[in-house]
Amino acid sequence: MTIPETLDALSKDFPIHFIGIGGCGMSGIALSLRGMGYAITGSDMAESEALGRLREAGIDVAIGHNGGNIPAETQLVVATAAVKPGNPEYMAAEVRGIPIVKYARMLGILMRSKCGIAIAGTHGKTTTTAMVTFALKALGSDPSFVIGGDVPQLGGGSGVGESDFLVVEACEYDRSFLSLFPRFALINNIEEDHLDYYKDLDEIVGAFRDFTMRLPADGLLVYSASSPNIARFIKEAPCRAVSCALEREADYQAHDIRLENGRSLYQLVAKAGILPGRAEAETCEVVLHTFGRHNVINSLGAIALLHQLGFGLKESAEAVGGFSGVRRRFDIIYDQRNVCVVDDYAHHPTEVQTVLKSSKAFFDGRRVIAVFQPHQHSRTRFLMRDFAQSFRFADLVVVPDIYFVRDSEQEKEMVHARDLVRAIIANGGNAVYIPSFTDIEKFLLCNLNEGDVLLTMGAGNVWQIGRHVAEELARRQPAGMKQSPFC
Repeated sequence: MTIPETLDALSKDFPIHFIGIGGCGMSGIALSLRGMGYAITGSDMAESEALGRLREAGIDVAIGHNGGNIPAETQLVVATAAVKPGNPEYMAAEVRGIPIVKYARMLGILMRSKCGIAIAGTHGKTTTTAMVTFALKALGSDPSFVIGGDVPQLGGGSGVGESDFLVVEACEYDRSFLSLFPRFALINNIEEDHLDYYKDLDEIVGAFRDFTMRLPADGLLVYSASSPNIARFIKEAPCRAVSCALEREADYQAHDIRLENGRSLYQLVAKAGILPGRAEAETCEVVLHTFGRHNVINSLGAIALLHQLGFGLKESAEAVGGFSGVRRRFDIIYDQRNVCVVDDYAHHPTEVQTVLKSSKAFFDGRRVIAVFQPHQHSRTRFLMRDFAQSFRFADLVVVPDIYFVRDSEQEKEMVHARDLVRAIIANGGNAVYIPSFTDIEKFLLCNLNEGDVLLTMGAGNVWQIGRHVAEELARRQPAGMKQSPFC
């Protein structure tokens, strides 16, 4: 059997099996294909909320990886990027001659049957993808979507819509976005990341250039004019390219930016002639229910893309303005008795600094205790200096052990969480290493004061700390917060 190029080559009568079906992207594709009538099965290593949603959709999911999980007459196996050829299901599929594709290639196959919109960039792509999807729904154009995060307003991270649009988050890791076939794309920014895969920044920029070159001549690219790394190849784009920027020259500009009462407001200006037949510039006020300059950047790109798709500027701004956020993106999970617990996915130095700076503004200078779980030993080692500098807006940083994923054992031996703590302190910050989550929770409950903000950050399971502390705070319901009230 050969690997299919389009969905038309797949039968709805025979199963498509997903190895590692519980991940955001994998479950999203599985649910999308299930919604289109395909027979889907899958497996994962542990139970999760995602598996519950899959079962509710009629998908048979097994716990644990075993060759017997692959049904008879399976026509295709889809494997998450974390699955290696030694996986028992992977090997069973090879023995049986069943074609195997990675997640990204399956997403590309799905996109070939739709009008694809791909959102890329080192930061902000999950939120921007969700913004575009939510706004398209609000504007009456119901898209299918696959997003690498949980979006409450959309009912999750994936869905099947009635329109021809398919909106996807395009990830650069493993060059997976080079398997996509978008007609429209947006690139928020390009910075150093995933240096366990890429050799250096030049190689990352080259991958984004290759992604851009996949756009058709009648396609469109929206990009940030503030990113010097995008500027390195933007003139080579094979299609029309329109720019966005905050308070500087661009096709779409944001001016008079204000952050007030948990909202972000700004004046949007679309240059004259940016659309055929529009001889004059257009302006409108944008009011976002998401906070921070990073969300201004995300929304500006989303509105520009929608405007280029033919929707009115004001209508697009209003639709994007109604978006309330992605789970684990500045997610306030507890706010009582003048103590607040916030969770965020930030795991790159730029994201960390942005979230901490936004926290200081949002909470009017209150003390911020950040619990940061480094994600990957390689990322921590390569970006150590940037991480150390990014914590200058935190009053105290608590660092557990590094979340071990994808790296080799050799890489694991090359850096430790204590190294990051020392670097933060050397940079003038205040940090402490506490290896276990249980001990961190005890420390926090003994050190949270009235007015404090607890901020958990990272791409691993650090969110559990915030949830546990919030649950304990709610259970104890203190009459009034005092110094170290819970010891």
